[in-house]
Formats: sequence, C-alpha cells, structure tokens
Amino acid sequence: MVKRVSNQVMKQIICIAMVLIVLAPILLTLFASLKTKADMVLTSPLLLPPLKNITFDNFAKVLTDKYLLLGFKNTGIMLVVSLFFNVMFGTITAFIIERFDFRGKKIVVGLFFIGMLIPTFVTEISRFKVIQGLNLYNTLGAPIIIYIASDLMQLYIYRQFISTLPVSLDEAALIDGCSYFKLFRKIIFPLLAPATATVCIIKAINIINDMYIPYLYMPKNKLRTLTTFLMNYANAQQGSWQTLAAGIIIIMIPTIIIYVFFQRYILAGIAAGAVKE
Repeated sequence: MVKRVSNQVMKQIICIAMVLIVLAPILLTLFASLKTKADMVLTSPLLLPPLKNITFDNFAKVLTDKYLLLGFKNTGIMLVVSLFFNVMFGTITAFIIERFDFRGKKIVVGLFFIGMLIPTFVTEISRFKVIQGLNLYNTLGAPIIIYIASDLMQLYIYRQFISTLPVSLDEAALIDGCSYFKLFRKIIFPLLAPATATVCIIKAINIINDMYIPYLYMPKNKLRTLTTFLMNYANAQQGSWQTLAAGIIIIMIPTIIIYVFFQRYILAGIAAGAVKE
C-alpha cells in the first residue's frame, strides 16, 4: 500500500515538473511583455510587474508594425495552398497504394519511405538548385512546393487509416456502378475526415512555426512570414526585450489556438488508424 502511494506521488511530481518545464518559458515571456523597460530591470523575470505598472503598449507597438500583417497574410497563403495539395495528393496516393496491386508497387512504397528517412539538410543543395531551376526562388511557390513534396507524413497516416476501411465498401460501390473516381470521392474521402483533421493540424503547426525554409527561400521583405518577421523584429529591437516578448506572444497565439482546440482530433485521428480489424 505504501509503495503504491509513493509511486502515485512520484508520478504526480514528475507530471507537475514536466508541466512547469513546458509552461515556464511561456510565462516568463508573457510577464516580460507586460513590463515597461524600467520594470524589466527592477523586477524579477519570474514575477509580474506591480499591477499599476502593467502595460499593453508593447503589444500595441508590435501590432502597428506593417510587416506583421504581411506575415499573417503570407503565412495564411502558404498554409491554405500547402494543406490543400497535401490532403489531395496524400489521400489519392494512399488510396492507390492500399487498394491496388501493380508492378513495382513495393519499389514505389520503398522510395517513399526512403524519402522520409533521409534528413532534409542532406539534400538541401540539390533542393535549392531545383527551386532555382523552377524559377520559384523568392516567391511563395518555393516553400509551398517544399511543404507539399518533402514531408510525406500524411502518406503514412492516410495509409494506416485506409487499411482499416473494409474492402467490401469498395466492392459494393463498384457492383452498384460506381467508377473508381466516384468511389474515392463519395465514399473513401469522406471517411478519411479524422485522418485529414490530424494531417491538417500537425502540418499547420509545422508550417506556422517553420523559420528555416521561408528565411532561406524568400529573403524579400514583402515575403516575410510570421517567423521571419519575428526574426527580423528581434534584430531591430535589440535591448528592447519587453517589446520582443510581446512579438513572441502574438506570433505564438495562432499555434496555441490550433493545438488547444484541435488536439482531440490529433489523438482521435492517430488512434483511429492504429488498429486494423
């Protein structure tokens, strides 16, 4: 009995410690964003400033920056276009691989998985050359193409989910006169909604948080995303930590909202394709 209680206490302590490790940087950044420059020096980073000194001027300064709205716009365009083609190509490819047998199928599947295993930095030079050859450098098309083609995580999720759908659905639809295209559009694709939600949420968070690809392939000021805006803003606000903290909080909000409100779909989508009946 004592051992069981001690184990439970230890588990609780570990869970609380993990939560504090995750939340501490966010809380420190939030506290800093509400401080004046004087309070940054006079108060502890671990504490809020006195209530009378709490200010939202730092947020107002960031929100008036012309590049912030541009960052939201460019990030939104990349997000919508990339997710659309990821879902379309992912569902169609997974359906073909799972439901059809064709010559060279194992080779095709193997090549897909080799592409997932190779680190992207290893192929960065060749990828850069391809983007230049397509005349997409310094355009929104560069990161969009990369987000669609280089991350094949959606293929794995869709394949796992389709493998749980009974083949009898396909057979019944084909007997009733459905073409393969209509079968996919009317039956298979709607049933993939949980998997699609999972793919969209995971990829949306990755795209919003990515700084490397937009910074490397879109150096123009008019092509700034949220992350490259924040990076340039940090360089411009050297010494003004409270303003930079406000910018970090603003950039963080879309990702937090997406994850908090849709995390159940991530778990449900992954779990739904985890067991094959």
